[in-house]
Amino acid sequence: MMLAAKMHVTKMHGAQNDFVVFDRRSDGAFDAASFARWACDRRAGIGADGCILLESSRTADVRMRTVNADGTEAEMCGNGVRCAARWLDEAGEGERIAFETHAGIVRTEIVAREPEYLVRVAMGRPNLRERTLPMLRDAAFVEIGNPHVVIFRPSVDQLDLEAVAEALQHEPLFAFGTNVHVAAIDERSLHVRHWERGVGLTMACGTGAVACAAVAIERNAVTSPVEVFVPGGRLVVEWNGIDDAYLVGPAVRVFDTEVSGRAGALS
Repeated sequence: MMLAAKMHVTKMHGAQNDFVVFDRRSDGAFDAASFARWACDRRAGIGADGCILLESSRTADVRMRTVNADGTEAEMCGNGVRCAARWLDEAGEGERIAFETHAGIVRTEIVAREPEYLVRVAMGRPNLRERTLPMLRDAAFVEIGNPHVVIFRPSVDQLDLEAVAEALQHEPLFAFGTNVHVAAIDERSLHVRHWERGVGLTMACGTGAVACAAVAIERNAVTSPVEVFVPGGRLVVEWNGIDDAYLVGPAVRVFDTEVSGRAGALS
């Protein structure tokens, strides 16, 4: 793996869904999967759910790649793109950024810097599908840049989310796996727990929050904007049922550091 002697990286999180963010626009090729497996290790590395790589783009302001803790790559990340937006804003590159992602162009806007950094993201139009699984006949399926299974229960604790999610990864319907969420409706808001491909249980999932809110809005159980309470905090989803959905949430800068290429090569 080719790495510079020192790499400047930033630890960030969005509702405690945490990432190692680094700018690769002037770097050469390297093994992103191996680096992510090392960097995300909470005992031997920095510790994170994934890595956010910023690269040059010919179609947008910057290209964003999301590499999960296991080295696999996700199409998009709603919490990660907010962190990337803050990183670029603080680097002087503007409060509005268009990101090239595997899920298409994603646009962000800084809406507040005090008392907390808040970023609004145009997430695209949720695509809701009705499908039936033998083990989950009441599940909803949503594409919002990446795939999601949404399961509603009276309480988010009334489902063994980890066991169900791991079983779903072997369903032929999901050739590349799927994210899985359990949601509970609390008057006009949602409580949600998340399981993400390539990571496992996480404190938040931005695209997952949008998927859950979209299903609840479609079923007339809540109205936009929807507060979504996740283990790591609070997100807000706006959707009129027709156009793009929007996600608003925090982006927190934890620390900046340098890592050596030798350390990153340990996988």
